[in-house]
Amino acid sequence: VQDIVHFEVTAAVLFFIGLFSMFINVLILTSPIYMLQTFDRVLSSGRIETLIYLTVIAGIAVLIMGALEAVRGRLLHRISRWVGRRLGPELIATSMAGTRYGVVQGGQPLRDLQTIRNLLATNAINTVFDSPWAPIFLAVIWFMHPVLGIIGVIAAIVLFSVALLNELLSRRTLKDAGSMSIANIQRADSAVRNAEVFHAMGMLPGFLRNWSDRETQSLDLQLRAGDLNAGLVGFSKFIRLFVQILILGTGAYLVLQGELTSGGMIAASILLGRALAPIEQAIGAWKGMVAARDAYQRLRTLVEKIPMPAEAMPLPVPIGRLSCEQIVYVPPGRDQPVLNGIQFDLNPGQALGIIGPSAAGKTTLCKILVGTWPPTRGRARLDGADIFSWPAEQLGPYLGYLPQDVELFAGTVRDNIARLAPDPDAQQVVEAAVTAGVHDMVVRLPKGYETEIGEAGAYLSGGQRQRVGLARALFGKPKLIVLDEPNANLDSEGEEALLKAISAAKGWGATVVLVAHQPRILRPVDMLLLLRDGRMEMFGPRDEVLAKLRPVPVTDQRPKPAAAAPGNAPAAPAPSAGE
Repeated sequence: VQDIVHFEVTAAVLFFIGLFSMFINVLILTSPIYMLQTFDRVLSSGRIETLIYLTVIAGIAVLIMGALEAVRGRLLHRISRWVGRRLGPELIATSMAGTRYGVVQGGQPLRDLQTIRNLLATNAINTVFDSPWAPIFLAVIWFMHPVLGIIGVIAAIVLFSVALLNELLSRRTLKDAGSMSIANIQRADSAVRNAEVFHAMGMLPGFLRNWSDRETQSLDLQLRAGDLNAGLVGFSKFIRLFVQILILGTGAYLVLQGELTSGGMIAASILLGRALAPIEQAIGAWKGMVAARDAYQRLRTLVEKIPMPAEAMPLPVPIGRLSCEQIVYVPPGRDQPVLNGIQFDLNPGQALGIIGPSAAGKTTLCKILVGTWPPTRGRARLDGADIFSWPAEQLGPYLGYLPQDVELFAGTVRDNIARLAPDPDAQQVVEAAVTAGVHDMVVRLPKGYETEIGEAGAYLSGGQRQRVGLARALFGKPKLIVLDEPNANLDSEGEEALLKAISAAKGWGATVVLVAHQPRILRPVDMLLLLRDGRMEMFGPRDEVLAKLRPVPVTDQRPKPAAAAPGNAPAAPAPSAGE
């Protein structure tokens, strides 16, 4: 993370690039010196030997310059590659951490990194190292003749003013265009992820109209900036070419006056072209340089918003004692808490059922219990340790989580159950599948556990994805298991497998938290928590809480329709998935 904030490659690499640039710019003097010596010495003396030696020396110098250019280019490409390899994984981790703090970025940080890498891998970055040599070339021209030096300095000032004008006029436009383009890409990504919903309800035409309007605004801004840049590029090219003509004409006049040699005239023209080239190139590449600068600022802002993880000593393997200490959660940008004063304790092997109406805060509590979101006040603790502060790479193997919206990943069934571990224990994968009651379903797939399930598990049904997600949550026999409406897409067979899985997890000592909206799913739970408007309305043993909600208590067997007495009060309030 520190590398992203400061974006330091290494002082040694920058030193060598600067060193190569110095020798390259010194060797650029080869051509004007050769011209100067040829016109002033060879043509006047008529010595063929001098011409041959000058040509050989100039050829060697130009060869070395070309080699140094190649080395500098290869070095810059390797820096670009190093930046991608070094910062790519950290940016993904930082983006994921950003979701925990309400800083949603998606894949934009990686696109920003690619923008910076593209700049490093192009010749545009060379202007940064070549520009400091422009005053030296102008000084050489001045020594040839002050009049020529004055022309060169004026030309450099004009081109620098053009570059500054380009920055002042295009900065805001390019920044607004970039922000709108990023937002449009994110909207398009969201639409593609929900393609089935768009198709089923005919939402695509309306979305495309709105998206096209926003994209047109972004493209108009880019077009405006592009037109401005194109005009300034054309003007800068005119200035450079005209000044080279002017300096040749002035040089010819000075030659006729006997104040300058013909070789000096040609050399001054070449040096002036080289002195002005970096400024002209910077104007032409300005759009890419501004895009890279904005990308860097976005990355820096992202990382500064996210606290750096503190070094943490590895803690012992948890036994599963879960406690909530007066948890209060206020979402970013809101004043009213979603959770207010949640407090309870669970011992290993106990299961807690959470019920309540829609928007009661059930899903929010689940995300706090697994450490995804930090509580505004209070703490969720596992074996006394703060879950949110517990490093995920340490806690992850001992925690199982099945969210409301189950999303699998491209790969095989085995990869998804094993939590994308590179070399998982096959026995643990099978045990998790058997515990979740999904083993028989998996072995009937075309390639069993090696079956590719497609992006987001597209080749599986909703129920199959949920059951594979349950197996993933049970992989490795975790000590804390949080299930957020795990039966939303399950049939009766799947529900029975779920109930057996919860009982099995309790058997190995896991603490289970279950969000449910159907009373029959509460059979394995020991404690019951009723949330309403983010507050604990009831908490206690399951049968006691249910007895207060309806006259007939729930037994450990699924109630039969014939046993239901008429006029009974309704069951516990049904939570919804829309939290």
